[in-house]
Amino acid sequence: MKNTLLSPSILASDFSRLGEDIKFIEENGGNMVHIDVMDGHFVPPVTFGQCVISSIRKCTELPFDVHLMVERPEDSIDSFIEAGADSVTFHVEATNHSDLCIQKIHAAGKKAGIAICPSTPVSSLENLLPLVDLVLVMTVNPGWGGQKLIPYTVDKVKKLADIQKEKNYAYLISVDGGINAETLPVVIEAGTDIVVSGSSFFRGTLRWKK
Repeated sequence: MKNTLLSPSILASDFSRLGEDIKFIEENGGNMVHIDVMDGHFVPPVTFGQCVISSIRKCTELPFDVHLMVERPEDSIDSFIEAGADSVTFHVEATNHSDLCIQKIHAAGKKAGIAICPSTPVSSLENLLPLVDLVLVMTVNPGWGGQKLIPYTVDKVKKLADIQKEKNYAYLISVDGGINAETLPVVIEAGTDIVVSGSSFFRGTLRWKK
């Protein structure tokens, strides 16, 4: 296995015991904590806000990988960074101001990521790839845990890995959705650097020791 990082998603956690589940992430190979922020508009569910992130920030020194599934992310980036985000990933589909979002994140000294839904082509990121630290490929439709990986999304990981190598870009490639013991080798072989896992991680079927 390549040196792939594990970013467990607390979307699959027991919300009544977030602090304990974050310790569980620390003890079972997690390199960072993936926090799915949903606003009820870009995706139907509503999850974590800035107050929750601020509260759990004191539970761990692991980096907080905040994934904004919200409309107009440019309006809330600063507040999520203030709450404790170490990296902020927003969706290219959610804003007309992706470059501005990246500038805001970098101006705060944090890592900037861009995410794409399964139906969004890699070509939509052409001008942004030299600027970002991370590209998140949604391998399921965003909004719900426990879905099966959509096979054609693996081709997007391969394409991003080829561009990464050809252009010598510095971004890492992350995948989110449907990652389990069966699909893990497939996405790693495609070129994934960071694996986001929720349901499989907390059920005990996808973990590895540091």
